[in-house]
Amino acid sequence: MTTSEARLRLLSTASRIFYAEGIHSVGVDRIIAEAKVTRATFYRHFPGKEDLVLAYLQAADQAIRAQIDTAIVAGAPAGDTVRAVAVAIADGIRSPGFRGCAFLNAVAEYPDPAHPVHQAVLAHRQWFLETINTLLTGMPAAQHFVMLRDGAMAAGCLFDPDQICETFLRGVDGLVEMHTPTPGRS
Repeated sequence: MTTSEARLRLLSTASRIFYAEGIHSVGVDRIIAEAKVTRATFYRHFPGKEDLVLAYLQAADQAIRAQIDTAIVAGAPAGDTVRAVAVAIADGIRSPGFRGCAFLNAVAEYPDPAHPVHQAVLAHRQWFLETINTLLTGMPAAQHFVMLRDGAMAAGCLFDPDQICETFLRGVDGLVEMHTPTPGRS
């Protein structure tokens, strides 16, 4: 099944604006105007704004999964794969227009744990934690990695991204070193 050009335009427009300005601050009328579609076209593809928000998060989730899959497919040892994931995160922090983690930003706007947007954020974060945990072969370092990542994502849009990334990557190196078995070390 192919996705219509109008749906792609709506999702692309909404993703850009939601990420840059926040979800609640952007109305459907603005998205319709900037995507250059009719109201009927919007509602044909998305029954409501919440459906568009969920599609935005799903697209962000798929992009992150693809990024991590690329690091995993390289077939490097687990520690090097975790480092490659960290470098991809750092590259994102250094990118123009970086405004933090789309998922952390979204959950700040949807604090109700029962809300579908909040649930989508939790599902993504659970997948991410489980993926890092698998890469680190079940070591408790996965939670530390996620916390380092969250801190870097938050600080990366407030302070010098290069300094934040250097600190983040050094922290990931330390985690990998601490939890990677080496001959002669118990």
